[in-house]
Amino acid sequence: MQMTNLNAGTLKSKHHFETLDGMRGVAALSVVLFHFMEIVYSDFSKNFIAHGFLAVDFFFCLSGFVMAYAYDDRLDKIGLQGFFKSRLIRLHPLVIFGSVLGLIAFLFDPFGAFPEGYSAGRIALIFLASMFLIPYPVMEERFFNLFGLNAPSWSLFWEYIANIVYALVLVRLNRRVLTVLWLVAAVTLAYVGYRSESLVGGWAGSNFWDGGARIAYSFLAGILVFRFNLILKSGLGFLGMTILLLLAFIMPFSWGWIGQLFVVLAYFPMLISLGAGAVTGNLMKKVCTFSADISYPLYMTHYAVMWMFFKFFSEKKPGMPETTTVILGGLIILPALAYLVMKYYDVPLRKYLRSKFGK
Repeated sequence: MQMTNLNAGTLKSKHHFETLDGMRGVAALSVVLFHFMEIVYSDFSKNFIAHGFLAVDFFFCLSGFVMAYAYDDRLDKIGLQGFFKSRLIRLHPLVIFGSVLGLIAFLFDPFGAFPEGYSAGRIALIFLASMFLIPYPVMEERFFNLFGLNAPSWSLFWEYIANIVYALVLVRLNRRVLTVLWLVAAVTLAYVGYRSESLVGGWAGSNFWDGGARIAYSFLAGILVFRFNLILKSGLGFLGMTILLLLAFIMPFSWGWIGQLFVVLAYFPMLISLGAGAVTGNLMKKVCTFSADISYPLYMTHYAVMWMFFKFFSEKKPGMPETTTVILGGLIILPALAYLVMKYYDVPLRKYLRSKFGK
């Protein structure tokens, strides 16, 4: 293993970091499995993937790295308007799709009666808040998620905030100032972990600011990995990096917030460094490309099914064989659905929007 000093120009010559692309898909599928399992086992100590929620912190760190890689040397050329337009076209079609899917699942859940107390006006307000990424934690039966119709949108809300702060402030800061901010964010995240005894927060009204602490650290860490050229070349390919990533999600829950903090503070930035320098063969490149293509659609479309599964599991109380069959089926059907959404909705719509509103 060796450190490779790659300048921005050298990095820009690579179209993709294939291994990191593939790891994004693995993280997305891990989130899906985690959400299934947290419904089955409310006691996280019995959940073999109880730390699957840390995949979001991996996404945040990867996002910081990719943002710096893609825009550090060209944000001035495309301008703020071009940057924000680009991010909206990339991210928001699936925010809208996930909201529509969540609304349909809410209205026509086959495993639960329509909830009382929801007038047409209130449902419309919840839906509009979801569409425009305005936190609105009012659905009690859904644990006051910031976005009751599509729970994972909470991380997209913070992703938008990070993108705005990056474009207005972070892109102009030198490494020394960024390092100071990174250290402050690390202390803040440690306090969040100590106070809550977990880093799982950010998704509900009661732990809203925990999400800000999580993205502040990981996003800055990803930027610094790029700015300091911390690219670790090794013989690890996609499969090796997948194993290392999964270890973070299946580590014993007894390690508690200290273990979670170590993973987020040090382990994930190291994985970004290793993944950026990993060498992937031609066959695995195709796997990584597919994995990357479905990762965001999978993340943004799976939770409508989770709410239905929650109702199914709570009301029907199925045995473990039936539950296992349903989960395994979901792990096949949901990525297939994500592929169809990507191919027939997300990609064509983004292509149309780019042609209409510019690159």
